Amino acid sequence: MAPTLKPLHEQAIVITGASSGIGLVTTRMAARAGAAVVLAARNEQALRDLRDEIVAAGGRALAVRCDVGEESDVQRVVDEAVAAFGGIDTWVNNAGISIFGKTWDVPMADWQRMVRTVYWGTVHGSLAAFRHLRSAGRPGAIINVGSFFGDRAPAVQGTYSSAKFAVHGFTDALREEIEQEALPISVSLIHPGRIDTPYNEHAGNYMPMQPVHRGMIYPPEAVAEAILWCAAHPKRDMFVGAQAKAAAVLGLVAPRLTDRLMSVWSFTSQQSRTRHASGDHHRALFEAGYGGEERGTHEPHLLRRRSYYVKATKRPGLAAATLLIGGGLALALARRKPPTRPEPAPRPRKVEEVTIIAALPADGPRERPHADFTVA
Repeated sequence: MAPTLKPLHEQAIVITGASSGIGLVTTRMAARAGAAVVLAARNEQALRDLRDEIVAAGGRALAVRCDVGEESDVQRVVDEAVAAFGGIDTWVNNAGISIFGKTWDVPMADWQRMVRTVYWGTVHGSLAAFRHLRSAGRPGAIINVGSFFGDRAPAVQGTYSSAKFAVHGFTDALREEIEQEALPISVSLIHPGRIDTPYNEHAGNYMPMQPVHRGMIYPPEAVAEAILWCAAHPKRDMFVGAQAKAAAVLGLVAPRLTDRLMSVWSFTSQQSRTRHASGDHHRALFEAGYGGEERGTHEPHLLRRRSYYVKATKRPGLAAATLLIGGGLALALARRKPPTRPEPAPRPRKVEEVTIIAALPADGPRERPHADFTVA
């Protein structure tokens, strides 16, 4: 049975990776909704600035510097959140970083550092939140931010994708174990598509050009909307953008075709056409990246303002009813006979008057009667 979760304004919410991108937007939206927010990330100055911003606006916020790859750092977030707000209601595992490059070109130290953040950070956060909620005997939510690259692996980000596949598998197993124990804890997985954040600027890079998102890109607010919906409404999965769902479905029903498409798409859509890569391969892998920015620099063909797929997933009954009504109206209009038009009146025919003069007979000039008649 799904647990009953508190409304946002009654919650204390931990958000990892809160210093930029999805985490920053989610924190601001949660604070505006009245939640007490616990900000966790490596960039301590960015966290302090964000905390001060929220408090100045009348909100409640706590900033805790945290490297989610370190289990002791994650436990410190739990301890300080309990001391400040009396407990935790929702934990959002959002912190992450990627690497661009062919799998054989990425040094193992970089790969392991990325996995510590993306996979082990999710494990550390999920288990810390689980232990706290179980010991407190309170309902709550654990929300893991996965990726559509956790449903279908692309070339160029194979290292990152392998970590996200692990996140998806861990999330499913954790949910099943919690359900078997009949604990009032919701476990949700978010599947974002391509999102307009500084993700590419922070990522390690072993490709010749600057990593970018090309094609269709969704705003970070769409991911934050999905996260905060799951914080108050138990939901197994939320796909952000139809592209995320399409990639998962296509990979299942036509895996070989998907392989061929991805082998071309991955190289052309994840690198800039004009900007060359900097000489720094590591960027924010081992040190905190710049904070305070919600969006990044990309080369989109289409920048969406929202995700209608998220809105439909929030209210599946309403979305289904809307589709049925719309489909019924379309079918009715298609089958309706057009009104019978009256036969047009015959157009008047143009008449010309022709005068024919008979030829003169050979025996002399004698005028013969001429005939006047009309032809149409």
